[in-house]
Amino acid sequence: MHLNDESKRAGGVPDATKPRRAAGIVAAALACGLGFGWLAAMGCASSHKYDDLQLVTQAWTTIQNNYVDRAGVQPKELTYGAIGGMVDALGDTGHSTFLTPEMVTELKSMEKGEVKGIGIEVQMKNGQVVVVAPIDGSPAQRAGLRPGDIIIKVGSEDIADWPLSRVVEHILGPAGSSVSLTIEDPRSNHTRQVKLKRASIKLHEVTWQRLPGTELAHVRIATFDAGVTRDLRKALQECQRDQVKGIILDLRNDPGGLLEEAVGVASQFLASGNVVLTKDAKGQITKVPVIDGGLSLTLPVAVLVNQGSASAAEIVAGALQDSDRAPLVGETTFGTGTVLEQFGLSDGSALLLAVGEWLTPKGRSFWHKGLTPQYAVTLPPEVAPLVPSAEQGMTPQQFQANDDRQLLTAARLLSHPEQWTKVHPRQD
Repeated sequence: MHLNDESKRAGGVPDATKPRRAAGIVAAALACGLGFGWLAAMGCASSHKYDDLQLVTQAWTTIQNNYVDRAGVQPKELTYGAIGGMVDALGDTGHSTFLTPEMVTELKSMEKGEVKGIGIEVQMKNGQVVVVAPIDGSPAQRAGLRPGDIIIKVGSEDIADWPLSRVVEHILGPAGSSVSLTIEDPRSNHTRQVKLKRASIKLHEVTWQRLPGTELAHVRIATFDAGVTRDLRKALQECQRDQVKGIILDLRNDPGGLLEEAVGVASQFLASGNVVLTKDAKGQITKVPVIDGGLSLTLPVAVLVNQGSASAAEIVAGALQDSDRAPLVGETTFGTGTVLEQFGLSDGSALLLAVGEWLTPKGRSFWHKGLTPQYAVTLPPEVAPLVPSAEQGMTPQQFQANDDRQLLTAARLLSHPEQWTKVHPRQD
C-alpha cells in the first residue's frame, strides 16, 4: 500500500495516476505512540501546540512514575494508544486510522495478492468492530462471517473499549495458528463463537463463468488490488471469445482497494465521462476521467452490490450507475467514501488519514451512506452469494433453483434488456 504523496500533504489535489487506497482496513485480519522524541520539534510551530504536546508528555511521565501495575506500563502500548487516540479524536470513525508496523506489512502483502490470517476487512462503525467483507476463499468466509457481523470478543477478552489497532493485532497471527471470535449478528442479535485457523491466502481477484443455460457472463471482482484491471481485461477478452451477450459484474463483499484499479475497471465499461470526483478539504472538486480503450463498451451490464461492497467497489458502482450504463442490484453498499493517504512513521507504523472525499460523477456523496441500488434484493442470512467457481458443472435447472436471488434478478434483467433501457437508456 503506497499512498505517500508530498503534493497531497501540502493540500494538493489527488493525482489519479498514483496508487491511492480508496479506504478500508483489511484484516488478514487488518484494521487500524506517540514517539515523544518528536514532540518538542513539532511544538515549535506555535506556543499553543507546544502547550498541548507538553500536556501529553506530562501525562506520559505521570503514568510512568505512578501507575501501580508496573507490568501494565508498556511504552509501546502507551505510544500506540496515544497515536490511536489522536486519530480517533478526529471523529472519522472507520476511515482515518493508525496502523502498527505489522498492519502496514499485511497491507503491502495484500496488494501483492497475498494475505496471511483469517481474511476479513474490518472497520470501526458506531463504536463497534464491524466486518466489512470476508475475502473469497478465506477462513473467515468458510466460517460463515458476513458483512455487518460485529466482533465482540477475541478469545475470551471483551473488546468493547479496544481501539481497532489492538483488535487487529490480537486477530493477526502466523498461518496454522488459531483464534476464536465471538460474533454478534446485528440482524438477529444472536451471538456465536467461531474458531478460525489462520492461513496463507492467495487472492484470486477476478474470476468468471458463463451462467448455465444463459448467454451471460458472471464476472466477479473480489478486491481492487494491483493488477485487477489487467486481469479483468483478460477475463473480458475470454468473454468476447465465448460470445456472451451480457455481463453481471459482481462486486458483492468486495472491500475495495486502489483508486487506479477502480478507474481502470470502470473504464472497461464506459466510453467517456468521469469515473469519480474528488473533493478536498477546501471544497475543490477534481474530476478523474475515464481511460480510453475499454473492452466492453456496448454489452449490457448489471452490477451486484451488498453491504460488503466498499471503497473502490463503490467508486465503480457509482460510476456505472450515474452514467446509466448499468443498474445496481442487491443491497445498499457500505459507505466508504474517503481518499486515504498513508503517512509513514519512524518505527514502520503509519497513519492512514482521510485527505479528501470521493463523489460519484454526478456529485453524490456515499460516505457513511452507501449507494442505493435501483433493484433492492436482499439475501436471507443463511444464503451466501454464488461465486463463479461454484457454477461450474451446474445444470440450467440447478442454476435457476439456486437461492442467490440477487444474481437471478440481474440475469433476468439482462435477458430482457428492453426493460432496463426504457427507464434508464444506456450511454454506450
